[in-house]
Amino acid sequence: MAKLYIVPTPIGNLDDITLRAVNVLRSVDFILAEDTRTTSFLLKHLGIEQKLRSHHKFNEHATVQLVAESIAAGRDAALVSDAGTPGISDPGFLLVRTCVEAGIEVETLPGATALIPALVQSGFPCDRFCFEGFLPQKKGRSKQLQTLADEERTMVFYESPYRVVKCLEQFAEVFGPERRVSVSRELTKKFEQTVRGTVAEVLDHFRTTEPKGEFVIVVAGKPKARRAQESQEE
Repeated sequence: MAKLYIVPTPIGNLDDITLRAVNVLRSVDFILAEDTRTTSFLLKHLGIEQKLRSHHKFNEHATVQLVAESIAAGRDAALVSDAGTPGISDPGFLLVRTCVEAGIEVETLPGATALIPALVQSGFPCDRFCFEGFLPQKKGRSKQLQTLADEERTMVFYESPYRVVKCLEQFAEVFGPERRVSVSRELTKKFEQTVRGTVAEVLDHFRTTEPKGEFVIVVAGKPKARRAQESQEE
């Protein structure tokens, strides 16, 4: 029976593709790509010639049913995003849900993601954490942060270089300037860098050093002792 494969792709270093992922990409009948140009570059690097279909956030609502029908008819498909694991702040959820509801088997391969490396190398507890992805660019941004003001678990955010300073400024307002953060950029790439310190310290750094690349911001959870003290004061 045909199935949908969810295939992670490298987030920077092309050597991070797994042998299993390469074998799946070679064997499927077609590959669904967030950007066919980006995926074509990867496939060429891997020596794979495969039929590509465009599948991104602007057309997925119109195409998921057709894709599910193709798989149900016996054609294996692989879903890839531009980088990392599909569905994690990338298109994928809608297609997976459609296939699951249609009784189509979905097989997800392990692989590259920016989330876990940034979390582990932050130095913060990672036995329990919450992933918030990208905050809303405008409407609802402050409200969403306020809901995390008392979060005790380590928090992980994705952010573009254009909003890193604004994001850290808002963290200072909501979490306090002394809260610890770890900011990683360009993970697995040549200029990979992680800046650690208080929100105030890291904010000063990026006010004087222009943010460049893709960012993962890891924020320490609220200390339990401080939360208990605030509850007593109330």
